[in-house]
Amino acid sequence: MKANFLTKEHEMFREALQKMLQKEAYPYYEKWEEKRDIPREFWLKLGENGFLLPWVDEQYGGLGLDFSYSMILTEELERVGVGLASGICLHSDIVSPYISAYGTEQQKQKWLPKSVTGEYISAIAMTEPGAGSDLAGIKTNARKDGNHYILNGEKTFITNGMHADYVVVVCKTDPHAQPAYRGISLLIVENGTAGFKRGKKLNKIGMHSGDTAELIFEDVKVPVENLLGEEGKGFYYLMEKLQQERLVVALQVQVEAEEMLKLTIDYVKERKAFGSRIADFQNTQFKLAEMATEIDMGRTYVNTLTEKHIHGEDIVKEVSMAKWWISEMAKRVAAECLQLHGGYGYMEEYEIARRYRDISVTSIYAGTTEIMKGIIAKKILS
Repeated sequence: MKANFLTKEHEMFREALQKMLQKEAYPYYEKWEEKRDIPREFWLKLGENGFLLPWVDEQYGGLGLDFSYSMILTEELERVGVGLASGICLHSDIVSPYISAYGTEQQKQKWLPKSVTGEYISAIAMTEPGAGSDLAGIKTNARKDGNHYILNGEKTFITNGMHADYVVVVCKTDPHAQPAYRGISLLIVENGTAGFKRGKKLNKIGMHSGDTAELIFEDVKVPVENLLGEEGKGFYYLMEKLQQERLVVALQVQVEAEEMLKLTIDYVKERKAFGSRIADFQNTQFKLAEMATEIDMGRTYVNTLTEKHIHGEDIVKEVSMAKWWISEMAKRVAAECLQLHGGYGYMEEYEIARRYRDISVTSIYAGTTEIMKGIIAKKILS
């Protein structure tokens, strides 16, 4: 179902991206999944063709476009696979906007141009071994010492963690602040800084080509000019940008559901049992009808929210609704589609097996289903 705000220019952008992915991604994606890595050369090719940070102002090397082009980037990368989309979308539309919105001119000049070209890969470090959804409970801290902050702590489940050239680290610069979230700040830590170490690359159930790692900070000296925005405002910055992050995830899981249904329709048309196509059985038809209905409902809603987001509307409640409902819907679709594939659905050579493995985490990251429901309840009761 096409969004009504998409124009001929959007379709030209999509076609160019699809052509590039058909040549540079689809033929190699299974190998990347096996090696559990997306080569840096692919990032550079995306950058060369203008497909990273398309929203960035032209003075920093971008195209100066709006989020509708990011929507297209998210959708087409996700059609290849979530392992590919997760890190690139995070870099392009979740981390870099912090630099653009809160960074100084010097910070923008330093990090945005090379983020556009793919020379730099970014990450954001929020989650810790003992603090996930409760950001106020983080232990990572930074003590100011002259012209530097001394940063200590550990982070986990960090997308792009192994390859990131710079990391936006969520830390406490005032551990005594009350309430605790008022002591949170954002520091940019560069690759190669003494005391900044990569932990192990995490062995996930799915999203195998996606880079997820532990990060360790031991007396890391971070220049004060790497403070992003104002000290003590980090939590507020995170809240302001989570709307777009959760919209990106909603778009990703929507595409996953669409792709899984498409795979299953093709399969049941070809596969036969008891002398008939599986597609001819009433149960199959009812299951497909149910999934198609929910998927169309999700698409209509996420397109509407994307348009509102582009226009700058406050839709925190609505993206929270979309994020939890579409991610849970996509998990239901994955289970039904695997069932309709029968035993073959459990075989790795069938794409549905990978999609089934990949989808389960989407109701956890970027805010769990339970956190989303809490936000919605707070909004409707306030």
